[in-house]
Parts: sequence; C-alpha cells; structure tokens
Amino acid sequence: MSWIETDGSLVREFRTPDFMTSFRLVSALVEPAEALQHHPDITFGWGHVRVVLTTHDAGGLTDLDFQLAKAIDKAVKPFDL
Repeated sequence: MSWIETDGSLVREFRTPDFMTSFRLVSALVEPAEALQHHPDITFGWGHVRVVLTTHDAGGLTDLDFQLAKAIDKAVKPFDL
C-alpha cells in the first residue's frame, strides 16, 4: 500500500507477519524522522503498523511531510512488505 492523503495528513499502513517485525519496522523509522526533525504519529501491534504524517503547527501537509514519506519508503524497503 502506498501513502494516502486524507484530512490534511499522509497515511500509510503496513501489514507484517508478526509483532517483532512490526516493532523493527517502527524502529527503522526513528532515524529518518530524527534526521528531518519531523516526527510521525505511529501506532503498531501484532501484524500492523500505521504511520500518519502532518505538520501540526501548519495545520496540514507541508513539504517536510512529503520528504519524510520518501525517507520512510526508503527505510522500509529492506522489509519487503
């Protein structure tokens, strides 16, 4: 699944085979977020990860959200999901 733009946010959901893969996927998102100093809202559990990007102080999407989406796409490639 790719990014979906909805309600002033970019959303992407991942299906994973187990909880540890979900956890590792979330961990892989930390470095790109820190590098851009832009932090997503992330929820995860057994078999799923949901990432929401928005710029709260701008009231919606900015270029930074799209930059982080690209960085996240690159970070998750090794997971082959």
